[in-house]
Amino acid sequence: MQPVTCNLQPVTCNPRSGIIRVSYLHHMNIFITGASRGLGRAIAEKFASEGHQLYLSARNKQLLETAADEIKRKWPAVKVKFQGADISEKEEALQLGDWLLQQKINIDVVVNNAGSFIPGSVHNEPDGALEKMVAVNLYSAYHLTRKILPAMINQGSGHIFNVCSIASLKAYENGGAYSISKFALLGFTRNLREEMKEHNIKVTAILPGAAYTDSWAASGINPQRIMEATDIAELVYSATQLSPQACVEEIIVRPQLGDL
Repeated sequence: MQPVTCNLQPVTCNPRSGIIRVSYLHHMNIFITGASRGLGRAIAEKFASEGHQLYLSARNKQLLETAADEIKRKWPAVKVKFQGADISEKEEALQLGDWLLQQKINIDVVVNNAGSFIPGSVHNEPDGALEKMVAVNLYSAYHLTRKILPAMINQGSGHIFNVCSIASLKAYENGGAYSISKFALLGFTRNLREEMKEHNIKVTAILPGAAYTDSWAASGINPQRIMEATDIAELVYSATQLSPQACVEEIIVRPQLGDL
């Protein structure tokens, strides 16, 4: 079991009540895939802003390095380590897991956020779309999680977030293989939740509707019509702040005006 790093904040006193309080901040270790942009980047920045240590991954190594450098400049006290990997490939997913285990840390939070979208319908989408979507949206989380789970079970704690989608719950036009893969990811998440109860590891499915990220920038959609990436980041962070005996199993969040 790895030691827990704590930062003891100064003693504070309320001059009116005379109550003395000492605050304890547990610096968590946060592992995020798909962290170079979009939801992953927003989630990384939220945890960094709260003083937690980051271990980041993404397929595009150049974008990942840029994101890591910008986060370090903004929050210089935060440790930021990163490793590029295409975790739709099983071997790269396993190698990424090895890299994380080699850090010799408590794995406090895992955010399986890596994902991709190919538009189309089952009857006319490109051949191979299903295989690609399942590899990126399901197998990446499955293989990586399996690799690091023994360490998390040994430490007896941790919280795993799988970033699913509203498409995990409801079929929609032009969803095709993407929706199928996200349904499967939700199934994996629910199964994992049941398995990890006895090991004191929390598991949460994030099911967001449309949130404004780079993929929406060229769509012409009014950013005010859909959610902000920071909305999802705030929800993920909040779910980590509950008591040890509480687990948010699923977070469903949509734009105020509903799905597009």
